[in-house]
Amino acid sequence: MLGSFLYLYILIVMNIEDIYKKFQECKGVATDTRKEVEGKIFFCLSGDNFNGNEFAQLASEKGAKYIVIDNPKYQLSNTILVENVLATLQELATFHRKKMGTLIFALTGSNGKTTTKELIFSVLDQSFNTQKTEGNLNNHIGVPLTLLSLMPETEIAIVEMGASHPKEIEFLCKIAQPDFGYITNFGKAHLEGFLSLEGVIEAKSELYQYLIANKKRIFFNQDDENQVNKLKEYSDKCSFSLSKNPSADIQISLEKTSPFLEFKFGETTISSHLIGKYNAQNIAIAICVGRYFKLSEQTIKQGIEAYIPSNNRSQIIEKQSNIKIILDAYNANPSSMKAAIDNFISLDFSKKILILGDMKELGLESEREHQFIVDYIQQFHWEKVFLVGENFNKTSTEFVKFLNISEVIKYFSNKEYQDTFFLIKGSRSMQMEKILDFIN
Repeated sequence: MLGSFLYLYILIVMNIEDIYKKFQECKGVATDTRKEVEGKIFFCLSGDNFNGNEFAQLASEKGAKYIVIDNPKYQLSNTILVENVLATLQELATFHRKKMGTLIFALTGSNGKTTTKELIFSVLDQSFNTQKTEGNLNNHIGVPLTLLSLMPETEIAIVEMGASHPKEIEFLCKIAQPDFGYITNFGKAHLEGFLSLEGVIEAKSELYQYLIANKKRIFFNQDDENQVNKLKEYSDKCSFSLSKNPSADIQISLEKTSPFLEFKFGETTISSHLIGKYNAQNIAIAICVGRYFKLSEQTIKQGIEAYIPSNNRSQIIEKQSNIKIILDAYNANPSSMKAAIDNFISLDFSKKILILGDMKELGLESEREHQFIVDYIQQFHWEKVFLVGENFNKTSTEFVKFLNISEVIKYFSNKEYQDTFFLIKGSRSMQMEKILDFIN
């Protein structure tokens, strides 16, 4: 009886302010015992198939200073008992965000979020103490972890927000409370959760709704009719245009598209390390944000030219025998897939080979969208086309099909190429980058 009363007492007194004091004693936050936890506050997050509280003992043995649990059965001398570990992590993140007073720039969208985040960071970091979402920590756990990494000296944080269902962006905005926001685009991504393109637009626009309700600054693409219509009644906004739209605040000219994008902004020419016209607006918004924060043209140029894509995003890889490969295998949906193909079509190279992997999370639209891609590429001449995955295998076409990446690797292990340009694209789970070492 006394034990039960003690647990209840700890649960009552350990409010968010008390937990925050404990957090300040720590070296950071941890949620995975397979990574460094020593000196950190460890949150025992549970999943669909595991009870996170069961890792409390291991976290303690590995040196965690405090451990947050929501089941008194796992109480230790250094545990903090709460009603819900995940909710506490999220509440603590918001509490810390307010304490730091950092300006939060939130961004979401169907395609290009991470590249845009990296570009904006590269520009702003020239003149401000800037932080950003690391990797793809852009969900209900990742966003709090990003916020909890903010330091007192951090002036601006670029926080990426991902979503696959309605109301997720709205929820992330309540946690992060952004001061600025930008939506890259509305495309056919996560249709399994959003059901339609209209559902995507509505869900991503939850960022706009938060910013409007709180009278915060919105950045947007003046050339995007959907965005213009969403914001026509709102005044606190800043826009860019790549098509000389006179209504835009910032005019940017795309001067060159091959092999890398080149821009003219004011009196300055910016030569990027990015390929594909689909990346043009990602660079344009970085220029726009830089100008809003009063960075010089030269500073913006340095920031953009310093960014070199990695992690399977629009990378150009060159091999012997004049083999070139565009590796764009970080993610794929119908919008980004077509954009990558269109860019590949525009490149001047005689022998082109497509290696396309399945696009995931399309739900009932999967069969139709994969067939659309197949029908589209059949209109053009290719040296070869290889389709990989169960969804592409269901399409009606004469193109070569493989069920999985292992079959592709086996095929390419016995082939040799020269003077050939490859495009490799597919959803992250397809692991299309594994083909690279076998293309020779």
